[in-house]
Amino acid sequence: MAQYSSNTGNENWQTATSLVHCGTIRSQFGEMSEAIFLTSGYAYDSAEQAEARFKGDTEGFVYSRYSNPTVAMFEQRMCALEGAEAARGTATGMAAVTATLLSFLKAGDHVVAGRVLFGSILYVMENILPRLGIETTLVDGKDLDAWRAAIRPNTKACFLETPTNPSLELVDVKGVCEIAREASALSIIDNVFATPILQKPLQLGADIVIYSATKHIDGQGRCLGGIVLSSQEFIEETLHDFFKHTGPSMSPFNAWVMLKGLETLPLRVAHSSASAARVADFLAERPEVARVMYPGRADHPQHELAKRQMASGGPLVAFEIKGGKAAAFRFMNGLEIFKITNNLGDSKSLVTHPATTTHQRLGPEGRAQIGITDGMLRLSIGLEDPIDLLADIDQALALAG
Repeated sequence: MAQYSSNTGNENWQTATSLVHCGTIRSQFGEMSEAIFLTSGYAYDSAEQAEARFKGDTEGFVYSRYSNPTVAMFEQRMCALEGAEAARGTATGMAAVTATLLSFLKAGDHVVAGRVLFGSILYVMENILPRLGIETTLVDGKDLDAWRAAIRPNTKACFLETPTNPSLELVDVKGVCEIAREASALSIIDNVFATPILQKPLQLGADIVIYSATKHIDGQGRCLGGIVLSSQEFIEETLHDFFKHTGPSMSPFNAWVMLKGLETLPLRVAHSSASAARVADFLAERPEVARVMYPGRADHPQHELAKRQMASGGPLVAFEIKGGKAAAFRFMNGLEIFKITNNLGDSKSLVTHPATTTHQRLGPEGRAQIGITDGMLRLSIGLEDPIDLLADIDQALALAG
């Protein structure tokens, strides 16, 4: 790739600096903003060069389903942020999840996963993997003994998310990774809710970290995307061929949007997390609220664990309003600033009713098993002034009560 120069960064740089500069590939034009390489294929200087590229004897881009300069910049910048050796950008967060699992699991294998998972991941665990002959055992993620008891001789992966969606339970990342390592299984962490700013799973012993870049990495609700980060060996020897031939590729334009999002990620996460802490404290004092779930509060059942593995309580708050679904709907419909959606991680503050959206497929018994009540609401705190957010919540609670 002689026509390009790449900034690999400096290992002594702080996070904010790395997220502005690392991984930048500049063309011969010396552009300041990262270029969007909207191309499916690449021209070769000679037939010999094409042969060498396909054989892997020389570096360079071959086809954008495999790799692309703009996507490569996003991957390199995420590696600098996460402390990973290698990464692959994907079309969505769920593409990252399924590509990771299917790249190495086979019929007869077994997976242990935390019971509280994003609805689509739970569908993969309970429906898709079993159809392929891969068994899954769901456990109480908070209980390390449950993880140990679920391990079998054919267990190949331990999968978890923490904090969980939507109840903000925590899983001991270091503890589960040690259990997986003892079983020669891979530990896979969905780190979306904590963001790469607040939690570093690889430093806690994880083998693989997955993000839906759609959420806080983009941060403004514009594009879909995902990424898998791991060792060079896993990415190149295990994931790459599956990724290359099945095609869950990230588009160059979306990768460019994610690069722009990364530049402001630390600022956005810090602001949203500080506002979320204020919202959680405010809700905890309200008589209309039955309970608040926020890892940054001392009354969270796993607050000590949160202090060990997270830099702050994060930008999401869950709470249960008294009066069930009817009160929850009155509250949501009364909000002016918060927008009703099933998404999260936007610059705009959002509210979700998990029982009727993200987790409705589970049914009443399934939701009760993981603590989702009809009165539970999930708030994704954005970049608005917290004074306005508290005023909006205050007037909506009055309508709900």
